[in-house]
Amino acid sequence: MSMESKDAVLRYQFAERAKSELIIASQLVMTLNDYKDVELAGARRMLILLMDLVRNEIEFGYRATGATEFKKSIDALNEAISLVESDSLGPASVKLGESISQATTVAQNAWGVLEGRGFL
Repeated sequence: MSMESKDAVLRYQFAERAKSELIIASQLVMTLNDYKDVELAGARRMLILLMDLVRNEIEFGYRATGATEFKKSIDALNEAISLVESDSLGPASVKLGESISQATTVAQNAWGVLEGRGFL
């Protein structure tokens, strides 16, 4: 089934936004090592809140487009959140990378459709 141009635009927009937000979350995960005690607990809570908000955005994109890669991105992000909660920051970064990769796939596929139709 071929993707319609309107769907390609939506997928591209949602994917690019998701990528940007996921990259920010990924960068913040690695800063948790810089915090100690009470600061660490607060920083972890704020990061998890941010990751929850990013997940909500990706879920919105998934509902709007049905792109299965968004679902895979959400699943990887859920795992990353659990890993941050358990202070497993290295594995959390890996899962965030997987989430970013899935969002990138959505963007690349949509870009290909738009480029093929002469929009780009």
